Amino acid sequence: MTELQKLNTFFNEAFPDNKIEVLSIGQMQATLRYPITAKELRPGNTVSGPTLMATADAALYAAILGEIGLVALAVTTSLNFNFLRKPESDRDIIAKCQLIKLGKSLAVGEVSLYSEGKEAMVAHAVGTYSIPPQR
Repeated sequence: MTELQKLNTFFNEAFPDNKIEVLSIGQMQATLRYPITAKELRPGNTVSGPTLMATADAALYAAILGEIGLVALAVTTSLNFNFLRKPESDRDIIAKCQLIKLGKSLAVGEVSLYSEGKEAMVAHAVGTYSIPPQR
């Protein structure tokens, strides 16, 4: 089983209602897809903010776990979010994360979110994760 397959299996087992698919990991990066259905839409026929934030948070988590291994207790300590434009309701959300810093106890990364197949970013996030001490 590849590291990518292990990470997707981990996401599905740790988060049973998870819809996210990790598409790639490595080199302090991760790319994810969040399939959009009517359940993720809000009034105005746009993807809800909580869906976008969850996708960004998962992208950070995936990028970190892709570097340090499956450390379940790594947790978000901050997530700053900018909504840039209306996501398309008939397209999945693609999240591209780049870690900026990966230390022993903290990781910082940024995430760009897109409607699949579109070049314009729909949202941008910067987040910090706390990494538990390794034994």
